[in-house]
Amino acid sequence: MTFGPLVSTQWLADHLGEKDVKIVDGSWRMPGQGAAIDNYNEQHIPGAVFFDIDAIADQQTDLPHMLPAPAQFATAMEALGIADTDRVVVYDEKGLFSAARVWWTFRAMGHEKVAVLDGGLARWLAENRPVTAEKTIPVQTVYTPRPRPALAADADAVRAALSRGDTVLDARSAERFAGAAPDPRPGVRSGHMPGAKNLPFSNLLDGDALKPAETLAAIFTDAGIAPESRVITSCGSGVTAAVLSLALEVIGSRAHALYDGSWSEWGKETHDNDLFPVVADVEE
Repeated sequence: MTFGPLVSTQWLADHLGEKDVKIVDGSWRMPGQGAAIDNYNEQHIPGAVFFDIDAIADQQTDLPHMLPAPAQFATAMEALGIADTDRVVVYDEKGLFSAARVWWTFRAMGHEKVAVLDGGLARWLAENRPVTAEKTIPVQTVYTPRPRPALAADADAVRAALSRGDTVLDARSAERFAGAAPDPRPGVRSGHMPGAKNLPFSNLLDGDALKPAETLAAIFTDAGIAPESRVITSCGSGVTAAVLSLALEVIGSRAHALYDGSWSEWGKETHDNDLFPVVADVEE
């Protein structure tokens, strides 16, 4: 049986405590909203470890939480007690926000048995399932990454996709995409890539979880994206783009990659507009 890309809260409750089931809290908050680990320290699913998106990342760039090198990822997973053969279940505090980014990171490292908890901690709590403040003590493991570079796109890949007419799908809000709202990060322009399409990640959610697969398929079809379409997902910094990637996976699409630098890279004010062109639908 294929594991993932989603598991239900009932599935996790039934398998809680099994040796090869590892639970990961992948909560992350936008800058200025406090530290997500504070909530983890107060309450987390029993046995869960905390995956720090900003720490388990490439530290040699000024771009936020870029994909780490395979060796760095392996070291971090070994310290968290996760082996490459484990079934990994990722959740976040909001329901579905940053968990998909952690799911995508595992997949980019070649970890196939990884799933997002449908509804996340929000649903788990609503169902009165157990949480704890007790610190999880991981047992050191061995982790062998098997990188899948095709799942990550860089700026050159985005330019090539746009020139071919492939879909670059932006998960940011309609206001940020149009340039009607300023970017929350300093030094980043407003607007979007010429030729990109906008599908706010929130459109794919029903409360704290993804909408049913049939509804997701219809949303993508309405956006002009067929199951066989080649898609690069993007957002502000590569977090909510992964929600689009997860939804594509749920409906059976496999020809997708995530632009890791996303708008934090493309929209930099210091970039040459010929190389990183930006358009806005409104006057700034």
